[in-house]
Formats: sequence, structure tokens, C-alpha cells
Amino acid sequence: MCGIIGITGAGAVVPRLIDSLKRLEYRGYDSAGIAAVVDGRIERRRAKGKIRELEAVLAAEPLSGTIGIGHTRWATHGAPTTANAHPHKAGRVCLVHNGIIENFAELKAELEAEGRVFESQTDTEVVAHLLDHKLAAGLTPLDAFKATLDRLTGAYALAVLIEGEDDLILGARRGSPLVVGWGEGEMYLGSDALAVGPFTQKISYLEEGDYVAMTRSGARMFDASGHPADRPVVQVSASSAMVEKGAYRHFMEKEVHEQPDSVQHTLSEYLDLVTGAAKPQSVDFAAVDRIQIIACGTAFYAGQIGKYAFEKYAGLPCDVEIASEFRYRSPALTPGTVAVAVSQSGETADTLASLTWCKAQGLKTAAVVNVHTSSMAREADVLWPTHAGPEIGVASTKAFTAQVSALLALAVAAGVARGKIDATREAELVKALFEAPRLIAEALQMDGQIRAIAHDLAKATDVLFLGRGAMFPLAMEGALKLKEISYIHAEGYAAGELKHGPIALVDEKTPIIALAPLDEVYEKTASNLQEVAARGGPVVMIAPASAPAPHGAGIRRVDAPDCHPLIAPLVYAVPVQLLAYYTAVQKGTDVDQPRNLAKSVTVE
Repeated sequence: MCGIIGITGAGAVVPRLIDSLKRLEYRGYDSAGIAAVVDGRIERRRAKGKIRELEAVLAAEPLSGTIGIGHTRWATHGAPTTANAHPHKAGRVCLVHNGIIENFAELKAELEAEGRVFESQTDTEVVAHLLDHKLAAGLTPLDAFKATLDRLTGAYALAVLIEGEDDLILGARRGSPLVVGWGEGEMYLGSDALAVGPFTQKISYLEEGDYVAMTRSGARMFDASGHPADRPVVQVSASSAMVEKGAYRHFMEKEVHEQPDSVQHTLSEYLDLVTGAAKPQSVDFAAVDRIQIIACGTAFYAGQIGKYAFEKYAGLPCDVEIASEFRYRSPALTPGTVAVAVSQSGETADTLASLTWCKAQGLKTAAVVNVHTSSMAREADVLWPTHAGPEIGVASTKAFTAQVSALLALAVAAGVARGKIDATREAELVKALFEAPRLIAEALQMDGQIRAIAHDLAKATDVLFLGRGAMFPLAMEGALKLKEISYIHAEGYAAGELKHGPIALVDEKTPIIALAPLDEVYEKTASNLQEVAARGGPVVMIAPASAPAPHGAGIRRVDAPDCHPLIAPLVYAVPVQLLAYYTAVQKGTDVDQPRNLAKSVTVE
């Protein structure tokens, strides 16, 4: 979602604010802006569009200063215009905001009755006016800030400058992440470790409801009740600080090719290759009655793949639900249920709220997350980490396969704990999982075949993805990837469901992508494809070379590596991702930052 950076510096801050904002582009945004204190006054520069537009504004109207804030905005309230871009200013106050102020209309009406005039359509400007109103009433900056926070309902991360305060940035978080970075004679405030990573690896994570007063010499932190809070300083890895594309054209391409390593690192968390065994987990799966997975978007499809594995290999009932639906339907849960949140960022608003709700119901909770210091990681009883490293492309790739890796490995561990998997079977499954990185690397060699198909696919207006078993959720994930970055309408279906309606969509202009590993339902999938081909639908069948070819014209084969059915979702994820990537490249879309999307959805 929106990116935030603030610096109380010893030197010029504007170039560094811009550098940090560029590192936050992956979060998704439609406008950008910065503000700095110049000779005791706050000046700001804003622009609609990408950061290069903001840089053009700065070239025409330079801005200097040693203290400043910056922001990349993803529109929630108001169109993506310069007037709605952050920072917002009211009187002495200038601020940036990530999140949604739910009671902004009520506060705005109240402030307008006091004679306040608003310049934007945003909820954020209300906060600036409210804080300036408190300052005008004679409160100190810190007291005025606390009084303002007490009036706000919703989710927010804030960074604030106040005119006349040349060595102060105020910050606060509720429902949206915010970190403090520690430097030498400088301090930093950012929406995540990546924001402050170019300047420091010493980070303090503000907790829910915290606020902070930051100067060049340090930071005073307070909890939601206003009491001083001592949040520990932790050392983050250098990988969180510096992320570059290297020789790749896009971050997404780079991240697809990083999957052998990211899957291996993740599997090593849960499996012991030396012993050929699944590592014991802190959850007693033998005492668990049911798994409830909650997630959004790509993580939801990872959860559905996990469901197949938990039920097949562990005999453990597993439900998967979209978090935004789960939150509001009053789900009936039994005490023996473990609620599992799946998220790359660990900050996804609906998933986090669902996790919190489950915990309040007395359930055991776990989080499968890539950011191990995230809100979900801290909220859950158990952390099940993934090790994908920073993922910059908005369309998730390596984070998805890392999530699937973790869930597959956990399903094996659950099967062992529940007596459903004996030692021989355990060794077979663990061996198969550890083969996944190599087979993913082999799948990356399908690059040439996939490019050729993408050239034709880019001409389509509609695409159908088909799969059975765990390939069904992967088919839906493939359709999502194609939609996200190529803007081609696509849908994923269970192959056996085709004749129950979707086959009506089949014609010579609608490509069908079929995922067909050689498993117990291969023959049935092949039969479904013959039905499609008989109706003139152009079929691309992704299957191992050893699989018997289905009869009928119009079926184009793409050879995938042979693999154990357990790891087929990991191996087949690669051609699905490459197909979306090369189709998007062929169409000339913005692969890493597709329109209207954000990496971390930290608002509803």
C-alpha cells in the first residue's frame, strides 16, 4: 500500500527521500510527494503518477532541507490527482498517511463548522486540520498529536512535520506498519524496513497504537495510553536494505528465477534432509480437529493447495476462506481448530483482522508469513515462516511458492504426527519436497516454449485455465497472474466442471491452458481436453513428456518436468508465472507495478 519515509537528518534529505520512495514503488502507488522544512517553513512538492513526475517537479522547483517526509499514495479517498497527493498541509501541520480514517466525514463536518476549508477529497487532510486545530488551542505538539489520535477511528500510519519545529517528526501507527530507524546524528521513520534500509539496519518496530516523537538525536516512543514505551532495537538483514533487479528486465522476472533458492530455504525450515524426516512442530497436530486457513488473493490459492495436502496426507479437515468474507459472516469454529493466516507481508488488513478475531475466540493461531517481524507474525501464537526474501514485484511469485512449500511440508509433519504417514512414506515425501528446487530450476528451462505461447496469448481477450486436484487452485492462480499484469480476462476452473457451464465459452478465439501432471487424475484431465478440442478451442497442455498424449487435433503440448504429485503445484507454478510474465511483456504493460494494484493491502 502507500509508502512512508521521514528523515531528521544532518545533511540534505530530499535526494534520500526520493531514493527511499523509489524502493517503496513495489507497494503500488498513483502519486507521490515530499515535504521539507526550509528556513523554518514547510515546503512541499507533489505529482500525479510515477516518481519520475515528482523528480521533474523538483527539477523545476528545487527543494532543500535537513528534515523531511515523503510518500507514495495508492488512492482510497479521492482520485489520483496532485491535489489529493500527499503530503497534506493545514496551517502549521504537514503530514503523510497510510490507511483509512473511517470517521473522516464526521470530523470534516465538525472542522468545517469551525471555519476550516479543505483542498482535497482525502480523509488524510482531516487529520492535518484536526492536529492544527489542537495546536491552535495551545497544546504542545506531542499533546496535540495524542489528542488528535484519540479522535481517529480506522487504520493509519502517520508521519508529521510541524512548522516552527525544526527538529521533530511525529509518527503513529494503528493497523498499518511503521518502523523507526536509528542512525548517527540522524533518525528515520518508514513504512517498513526497506524504506529505511538505505540508511540503517537498526530498526525499532512500533507496536499497535504506538506513537513516537523523533529528533536527530533519538526517539521517544509511547503506547496507545500515552505511557512511555521501550521498543527494542533489532538488526535487520542487509537483504532488507538493498534490493536491485540485477541483470533482469523486471523484478518479477528476477523473482521467478529466485524460486529454487527461496523454496529450498523455506523447506529447510520444516524438513531435515539428513534424516529424511519432517521437523516436529510446536502445534500438536494429533490434537487438532481442523485447520482453518484465512488469506487473500494469491495467498488464498496457496491455502487451497495446502487444503488438498492436509486432507490427503494428514487426514486433517481443512477449510480455506477469503479473509474479507470470513470476517463478516460469523463463522462457527470448534475449540480444536487451528486458525492459520497466510500472507506475504504479514500486514494484509482483512487477514490480520481475521487472525485477531480467531485469537479472541480462544483458538490456537498460526501465521505463514514472509516478513517475520510483521503484525501477523507477532500476533499469532505460532510463526511458520517462509524465506522468500524481499519480493518487489506486485504480482506475487516466489512468495507464493514459498507459502505452498511451507504448507506442503507442514501437511507432511501433520501426517506423521497423526499416524497417517509411516517412516517409509515420510522419507518418500520429504525426498520429493527436497527435489522441488531442482525441478523448479528445470521448469525455468521451459522459458523458450512459454515465450512462443505468450506471443499468441497476447492477442486473446479471454483465457481459461483448467486443472484437477491441486492443479485447480493453481489454475485459478494462473488466471489471476494473467489478469494482474497483462490485463487479459482469465478464469480458472476445475477441469471436471467444464461441461457444467464454462464449456459454453469455448471457441476458436479462447485459448485454454491446461495443467496436467502425471497423477491419478491425468486421464480424466486428458478427456476433458479432448472435449474442448472437439469444440474448436485452442488448447495448451502443460504436462510431462512421459504422459500419453490425448487424441484430437488442436492440442499443443508443452513439456514440463516429471515430478511427484506432492510437489506438482511448485513445479507447475513456474510455467504459469512465465506465461503471465511474457504475455505482459508482449503487451507492453507495467509488469512490476500493474495498474490499480498494491503489493501490501493494509486497508479494507
